[in-house]
Amino acid sequence: MSKFNIDGKDIEFKPGQTIIEAARDNGIEIPHFCWHPKLSVSGNCRMCLVEVEKMPKLVIACSTVAAEGMVVRMDSDKAISARNAVMEFFLINHPLDCPICDEAGECKLQDYAYQHGTGESRFVEEKVHKDKRVELGPNVMFDGERCISCSRCIRFCDEIAKDPELTFVKRGDRVTITTYPGEQLDNPYSMNVVDICPVGALTNRDFRFKARVWDMAYTNTICNGCARGCNIEVWTRNNEVLRLVPRYNEQVNSYWMCDHGRLNTFKFINAGDRVDGPHIRVDGSLIKVGWDEAYAKAASQLKSFSKDEIAILGSAYATVEDNFIAARFAKSVIGTGNLDFARHINPAFGDDILKNEDVTPNSKGAELAGVLPSKSGLDYNGIIKAIREGKIKALIILEDDILNDSPEFESIFSKLDLLIISASNFNKTSAVADIVFPAATYAEKNGTFVNFAGRVQRIRPAVATLDVDRALEGMSMSRLDKFGTKYDRWAQGKHFDARSSWKILVGLASALGQKLKYNMAEEVFYDISNSIEGFKGLDYDVLGEAGAQLKSVNSKSTVKI
Repeated sequence: MSKFNIDGKDIEFKPGQTIIEAARDNGIEIPHFCWHPKLSVSGNCRMCLVEVEKMPKLVIACSTVAAEGMVVRMDSDKAISARNAVMEFFLINHPLDCPICDEAGECKLQDYAYQHGTGESRFVEEKVHKDKRVELGPNVMFDGERCISCSRCIRFCDEIAKDPELTFVKRGDRVTITTYPGEQLDNPYSMNVVDICPVGALTNRDFRFKARVWDMAYTNTICNGCARGCNIEVWTRNNEVLRLVPRYNEQVNSYWMCDHGRLNTFKFINAGDRVDGPHIRVDGSLIKVGWDEAYAKAASQLKSFSKDEIAILGSAYATVEDNFIAARFAKSVIGTGNLDFARHINPAFGDDILKNEDVTPNSKGAELAGVLPSKSGLDYNGIIKAIREGKIKALIILEDDILNDSPEFESIFSKLDLLIISASNFNKTSAVADIVFPAATYAEKNGTFVNFAGRVQRIRPAVATLDVDRALEGMSMSRLDKFGTKYDRWAQGKHFDARSSWKILVGLASALGQKLKYNMAEEVFYDISNSIEGFKGLDYDVLGEAGAQLKSVNSKSTVKI
């Protein structure tokens, strides 16, 4: 492989790579604002100026192609002086908003000002003033004074979202970003411009002014908004989820996520309608009870039915571990083959960027976990038909609000003698249930999802519950601040009394006199890896941060970004 030298270090590069790309691949950061690995090169910030031996002038590393034997200097007097001058130029009109800016603590301009700034300004004239609170769209706020005209947001809309909505207007130090006439920034991926903005010019209207970055912690996990399985960071403070941001995974979502996943997949975690502890129906109302009482009630009623009168619906919203235990519970504890799960397909939701028409995170995982009827058992439609005909008298549903998507089933469910569900929030199905067990959300438990392409990925608890002690779960280092130190405040704030659905079923099995000897999600996954083809050789450590492709799944990702 070809090599060139940068600041005395020989590094390898691939043909066609620019200096900045090759340096980055070798762990060397060349300061930059406008360059982004997934966007076209604009070369307008000039922050990446470097000196190249035998070239008459400084060059920008983002557009200069690396060559064999090239000698590059970032630490030369000329390069350092140029970067300092560029920083001084950017700071001439930049407002001193750091104490109130949402970007403070994760701002490139702030970081580079410390590294390459002079610490004082020679500019004595009045700074140029621009509009500071411009609603570019329903989810993004623009501050014109903070903008450094890097054009990242414009290029993102043009090249990734495929929806040109932003442009530059005016010239010189009056230049600013705006939407095209009659347009607003409302494409399905609009909030990614907040992530890639190197300063605080673009902010998330939902998160704006809610918390400082150094007061929060984050956990690497997976979005549950659709079958894509975007890698995300869940940011929390005092055990409350405040925002989601995308996490890089080239095999799944690159650097991006959709606005639906960012905004609609975490607010139910903090909602006031959470199921907090088990509930049983008494005189028409759901009453909170203890776990032992709920288990005893459920077990005594289930014992009054034959195995053929009981059906179980797993869930494409639940983890592989939850569904694996659901299948084992159905076949080994109850002895029924009436087992399936509801599919939720919305062709209008999917696109050719990231959004998948399967709006659940784990339908592939539910199938692989064995949540399918036996040869003599009933599938989903068969179960519904049997309930209507009075043949199925007891139904257990995991983490799926069936009546929300199929309200016509309410009259059918009224024919049941017993409806047991696990749910994170009270919903339309819980309104007719006899026993409601509180299910932990995807942000409150360990487990795995399998995306549409057959990639198995870990979810991790970002929020503590009464059941989940993150340290005992081996997650004490999961939530780290940007400086890599422990900063967990999960001991503070509300702790819901909720459990993973697999653990709920283990408890119910015990009440029925059957033992499913699992205490932690890792133990369940160990059995999965030893009993399901495709999972063999996998464990949580092997999955790591990026997940693993299941060889038994013949499906390909369609990531084009």
